[in-house]
Amino acid sequence: MRTLLRGAAALATVVTIVSLPGGATAVPRPAAAVQAARSAEAVQIPDGVTAGVAVFDRRTGTFTEQVDESARFRSASVVKLLLALDFLWDRGPDYTVPEADRARLEPMLRSSWDDAADHYWSDYGGPAIIDRMSDRLGLRDTAPPPAGYEGYWGYTALSARDTVAIYRYLLDKAPAPVRDFVMDNLRRSTRCASDRFDQHFGIAGSFERPWAVKQGWSGTYAKGTCGASGATVASEPAAAPGARAAAAVDLTRPALHTTGTVGADDRAIVAVLTLHPAGTSYGKAYADVGRLTRSLNVPGGTRPSGSWFGTWGEFVNVRRGPATGDARITQLPAGVEVLVGCQVLGQVVSVPPYTNEWWAYLPQYGGYISNIYVSSPDNRLPNVPECGPARP
Repeated sequence: MRTLLRGAAALATVVTIVSLPGGATAVPRPAAAVQAARSAEAVQIPDGVTAGVAVFDRRTGTFTEQVDESARFRSASVVKLLLALDFLWDRGPDYTVPEADRARLEPMLRSSWDDAADHYWSDYGGPAIIDRMSDRLGLRDTAPPPAGYEGYWGYTALSARDTVAIYRYLLDKAPAPVRDFVMDNLRRSTRCASDRFDQHFGIAGSFERPWAVKQGWSGTYAKGTCGASGATVASEPAAAPGARAAAAVDLTRPALHTTGTVGADDRAIVAVLTLHPAGTSYGKAYADVGRLTRSLNVPGGTRPSGSWFGTWGEFVNVRRGPATGDARITQLPAGVEVLVGCQVLGQVVSVPPYTNEWWAYLPQYGGYISNIYVSSPDNRLPNVPECGPARP
């Protein structure tokens, strides 16, 4: 696992370049910030993952994390923030969102509904939307999709620092009705996206509420979540390698992004944009983004109680109770990490040559999985309390 040193923003004029193992180079840092970072916990970027990170503390007006924050990534569904803001621009304080548009915008923001994004992209100018919003918000790295891919809104180029700028506009400058409409929908993010991906990774898994998120994923993943059973979905088609230079972004590797706000009064703005090696499973990318996000210094964020464990097996069921006959809530992405709050004796489950009667309670799902699918040397998970006679 690679590590990048963290440092708070500073006003010193002397800049130092931090060289990292493997030839990587951190973003230039003010010297005072680099000195402070040497004693700080490192930002954890899993091996093989390319990341752009920015965390902004709205209370102090400073960044607490910046790692390749100007690097461009394809936006995937994070661009839906710009589609919504463009539609709502200059509508006036008394503007009421028409019912037909509310029926599109709400699921687009809450459940990342692609059909709604297609509508606004095709009806309001496509790439011109990105040019307009970049000018309006002063975005420095954002650019429309490359030539030949004008129809694919998810190929918009975006950086972590521009993502922070979008949220800062929303929270500090947007008219109150616009701010409230967009942020309220982001606070109501559904675990299951409209395309059946589990979208509560990263910010949503790393911190207790209050949080608001707009996530993004792009590439081909085998999924087994939210009741699906192993379908393969690509949010955009894979681009030809020759398109990469024109776009100034990587259009081929799987992308997984977590963005939003954390804490009371939306204290921290968090943007984590990532690319993963070709062939990475959704569960692996999900777990890697979670580890990275949990390593960040996020002011105002409260970590959930419990212990993190890896899982194995595909399409593992999360059930209402500790028995295979109890109702299924959802299915886990294969190999994802889960937060375990407690464990309880339940129905014996057999996956030869293993058997296990213990079940883990997953507070973030509100249900149980058999410990047989939890990566642990023992049937009973170490350092995890029993749930007691009453279910949580």
